[in-house]
Amino acid sequence: MPDQLPNPLESASLAYENPAFLNSPDGRLIRIMAEYVEPLARFRRERIRDTVVFFGSARFHALDIANQELQLLARPYGSELAPPHEQPARGAELDACRLDDGSANELKCRRAEAAVEMARYYEDARKLASMLTEWSMTLKGRQRRFVVTSGGGPGIMEAANRGAYEAGGPTIGLNIKLPFEQMPNRYITPALNFEFHYFFMRKYWFAYLAKALVVFPGGFGTLDEAFEILTLTQTEKLAKKITVIFYGSAYWKSVINLDTLVQKGAISPKDLDLFQFADTPEGAFALLQQGLTRNHLDPESRHAAQADTTHVLDGAGDFAPDIAKTR
Repeated sequence: MPDQLPNPLESASLAYENPAFLNSPDGRLIRIMAEYVEPLARFRRERIRDTVVFFGSARFHALDIANQELQLLARPYGSELAPPHEQPARGAELDACRLDDGSANELKCRRAEAAVEMARYYEDARKLASMLTEWSMTLKGRQRRFVVTSGGGPGIMEAANRGAYEAGGPTIGLNIKLPFEQMPNRYITPALNFEFHYFFMRKYWFAYLAKALVVFPGGFGTLDEAFEILTLTQTEKLAKKITVIFYGSAYWKSVINLDTLVQKGAISPKDLDLFQFADTPEGAFALLQQGLTRNHLDPESRHAAQADTTHVLDGAGDFAPDIAKTR
């Protein structure tokens, strides 16, 4: 037995103040729960009842009216530019594309055409988000309805947040922490700027608050998020009706052929009724307004919503976020 007494100990760290534990595999459950409880508290505090989600490409910088040069990003959400040979043609390179004499870089020419198209989609998303926000702010009630929500990044996501910001309304950004540098766009309402570690918790908040979804042209991430919502709708897993709009019919019909899925028996013909196409902000807004009013504002739909959703009362007695119930 040692002759000397050990030195007095300092107080041990509280478990919730121990970063080594919280960031360890043993702390994973707490981290997951934090990405549910903390957003819920903020949505309640900011009186967010439900959302309209905008999905779309993150790979392009915003083209503001036409006085900025458009450059392609190397990766979604990233700040690093793609290498020069992958950038859209411009200047003398663009002139060579117009000559069509074989001297131009074919990839750069195609990217230049796509840049113009994506710039149009950016402006359309911006206008649609503004129209939707202006309308939603006229709805009566203490809670904020149909708040424009995006993945928080650049491109189409920025356009959606920007349109809502310019209309004077709140707008949500659900960003994701990635291995490479990425920043939220500047148009997100600061109190509604979120960053998630877990993709599945971010998807939870996309799906469970959304009353409508607008899918602009995009890549893997856009397809993943859109078809996940469609699957939840098809299987009736979520006890609510979601208006789903694919914006840019020419783009989407060239990317995916859902009629083939029907012909091969992979989906039912009625599954094609789960979504609609739109090609103008005015057309998309009309579909959104019609669907949101019919499914979530008319008296009968409000009565059904009370039976089908989980409501949480806040301190003032108001209903908190309208989190959809699962079947």
